[in-house]
Amino acid sequence: MQITALWRYPVKSMLGEPLEGSRVDHGGLEGDRGLALVDETTGKVATAKHPRLWRDLLRYSAVAADGRVTITSPAGWTRDALDPWVTRTLADELGRAVRVSAQRPEAAEVERPDPEDVLEHGVEAEVDAPGLEIAQGTTGTSFVDHSPVHLITSATLDEIGVEYLRYRPNIVIETPEGTPPYVENTWLGRELHLTAADGSTVTLEVSLPTPRCSVPTLEHGTLPRAPHAVREPMRANRVEVPGFGVLPCAGAYAQVTQGGALRVGDTVTLH
Repeated sequence: MQITALWRYPVKSMLGEPLEGSRVDHGGLEGDRGLALVDETTGKVATAKHPRLWRDLLRYSAVAADGRVTITSPAGWTRDALDPWVTRTLADELGRAVRVSAQRPEAAEVERPDPEDVLEHGVEAEVDAPGLEIAQGTTGTSFVDHSPVHLITSATLDEIGVEYLRYRPNIVIETPEGTPPYVENTWLGRELHLTAADGSTVTLEVSLPTPRCSVPTLEHGTLPRAPHAVREPMRANRVEVPGFGVLPCAGAYAQVTQGGALRVGDTVTLH
């Protein structure tokens, strides 16, 4: 197997950036989900998982360089994410009071409607949106949904028939022809060794299948809506996610047991 794409998302729920290489440690890829918007009214972390409120975040993009993050708005401006002007302007554009935060609140939560409710009633419907604590599987400080690294395979993507960008993975792994879809389910508790040409190796332990929310079905920048991005896992891959119940899944979360440098093209082996 081989890494065919590396991505990070400097601001949670905004579009991210492709990488040729990245450092990775116990907290995940360097600069990944280091910032997020916090809803000043609810105290919850803003995420497109709640599309009625936050799907427009997927029209913004964020990149990280030289220790700073810049946000580009669909309105055409590009500014430092931590500039107070950005907080005021995002509040105006999104229609809700927000702040850009570099510090994850203790027991931080997002609002996460059931994707079946969103698909049935539409993105504008007022459906139940229970709170969900994020970052339960990391000792890092970022705003990841669960574990530090999210990966998905070409076998799963080809079966579903959607662009990997919809699932917002950090690592896309090309699997051999004939690999069954949702093979990630069989990797739980096992190690992936990601080895560079010089022999250096990053080690991941696969921790959970990745439950799918309504985000993959939404518009991502210029990508149109794609309801089948979640309907297909609902049909074909409802699995037990320890601690969360039986849920439609695609991809997997992983812990970093040995950090180092990753690059597109690194070899991936399962142990």
